[in-house]
Amino acid sequence: MCGRYYLDESVIREIRQFLGNLDTKGKEWKARDVYPSEQAVVLTSRNEEISAELMAWGFPSYQGKGLMINARAETANERPMFRESVQNRRCVVPAKHFYEWDREKNKVTFKSREGDALYMAGMFDHFQGEDRFVIITTEANESMRKVHDRMPLLLEESEVAGWLRNDKSTEEFLRKKPEELEREQEFEQVKLSFL
Repeated sequence: MCGRYYLDESVIREIRQFLGNLDTKGKEWKARDVYPSEQAVVLTSRNEEISAELMAWGFPSYQGKGLMINARAETANERPMFRESVQNRRCVVPAKHFYEWDREKNKVTFKSREGDALYMAGMFDHFQGEDRFVIITTEANESMRKVHDRMPLLLEESEVAGWLRNDKSTEEFLRKKPEELEREQEFEQVKLSFL
C-alpha cells in the first residue's frame, strides 16, 4: 500500500539531472508530503522523450465516491479500470520516501538504504478533464512485511526508461521484487514478556 509519500529537494535535483533542463519553480516542486487527490510530479514518456508532468493522484472509483490510489501489480492487466493504462500509459512517481502505518497506527517511514530517490511504478488515465495517476503495489518484501503486506513496485533509476517505453517488458516489471528498504519509526511498541 502507499497512501502518502514525501518529495524533497534532493529528489528534484536527481530528476533535474536525469531529465536535463527542468523548470522547478512551481509550488508542486517544493519539499512536501504528497496526499491522495493532490497534484504531484510524475515522469512520463508520451513522445519517446521522458518528461516531468503534474497529475492528480487517484482514479475516481466506480461508485463515484472516493479515489483508487493504488493498483495491484498482480491484477493490473486483468482489471478493466487499469488494463489499458498499464499497457499504454505508464508513469513513474519519484519520492524521497513513503509512509505506512503499522497495526498500532504508528507512522513508519520507508526509504532507500543508500539515501537515493525512490522511483515508484505507476500508470495514468484521463478523467474529467485532467490526467490522474495511481501507484502500482506488489507483495511486501522482508523490509516491509512486518508493517504491511503491500508496498509500491519500486524501480531502479536504470529501469525508469524501460518501464516508461518498453511495452514488451511490462509483465516482467509487474513481477519484479522491490529492493530492500530502510525503515524509520519515531515510536515502536515494545512488548515485555515475563517468565
